[in-house]
Amino acid sequence: MSFERKTVPLRGDTPGASTDFTYYVIGPGDAPEKVHLQAALHADEHPGTMVLHHLLPMLRQADDQGLLRARFTVMPLVNPLGMATFSLRRHIGRYDANTGINFNRRWPDLFAAVRTQLNGRLSDDERFNVNLIRKAVANWIDAQQPRSANEQLRLLVLKEAHDAEFVFDLHCDDDALIHIFTSPELMPELQDLADWLGAAATLTAADSGGGSFDEVLPQLYRKVALANPGKPVPMASATATLEYRGQADVFDHFGADDARRLWGFLCERNLIDADPGERPASLSEATPFDATEIVRADRPGLVAYRVELGERVSKGQPVADLIALDGPEAYMARTPILAGTDGLVLSRAMAKYAPRGAGIMKIVGKAVLGSRKGAYLLED
Repeated sequence: MSFERKTVPLRGDTPGASTDFTYYVIGPGDAPEKVHLQAALHADEHPGTMVLHHLLPMLRQADDQGLLRARFTVMPLVNPLGMATFSLRRHIGRYDANTGINFNRRWPDLFAAVRTQLNGRLSDDERFNVNLIRKAVANWIDAQQPRSANEQLRLLVLKEAHDAEFVFDLHCDDDALIHIFTSPELMPELQDLADWLGAAATLTAADSGGGSFDEVLPQLYRKVALANPGKPVPMASATATLEYRGQADVFDHFGADDARRLWGFLCERNLIDADPGERPASLSEATPFDATEIVRADRPGLVAYRVELGERVSKGQPVADLIALDGPEAYMARTPILAGTDGLVLSRAMAKYAPRGAGIMKIVGKAVLGSRKGAYLLED
């Protein structure tokens, strides 16, 4: 049994600056599996922190009772650097204020980092290969000399996450229903996770284009497998981004219920020796992320939505109006914005003023959209 609170100082990038990073390591050190949970990588997204706030005491009690069958790393605020980023009373924890880079973009390509260490060394034994890959990643991490506080933080997170069988990155959208992002190879394996969470959608992509955290380990195993045909290389880390509704949805009743649901998944997977209860019924099936339309404003205006979250819409249906803010019909004219696909309204923008090109809504469809296929799929 082990419930350890760790605090690591992150050396700042300016004189006298330092930030403490605190997280927990829970469960038996010799457990056969590992679970990595983190929240608030986008430091202005706090619903996931509330979930882990409620989950931590449950894990602590389970550890005291000897019920944990896995080792857990829990990082309720995985990005303390972003927590300190304010401008004009606005929290801008999505971006590194120094570089402008999104904290969930440009994570390292681990395959490129360890490829030479693996050349000619894989065997016909799946477990041997997974251990070899993880050891190569650990060696690469240990050899790095971080050039910034953000690089130091990323290396620390990767060191804890790289050898986990389950890696869940807790985020949220603007105003949204619960949904999941994951790799196509991990579905339907993670359908039970979607069911427990009550996910309205599970969106899959092998490469969304941005180098997000949830794609680091799946891309590593995928690329190793492709480079070594005939050698058994499984998708050894079930990695997903869990989107817990919208930014404003930081409430105890949500956090407690979401923690119980995540607990149920962990119990059903025998990571905790406790009764999970009955798994909730499925609300959705996985769909390709490039079948999801990001509805955009084709001109600046004030957004007036016509549809609510969870509604099903048809291609060509008006889903919002843009109220003109300039021109001869300023403040009087309304221009309808039409759905470009059949599907479910998954999220809406909270900001009601939209400049031209702004994404105002996501509609989850089933058919891949020509405008999205092979394109950059994320919103930065």
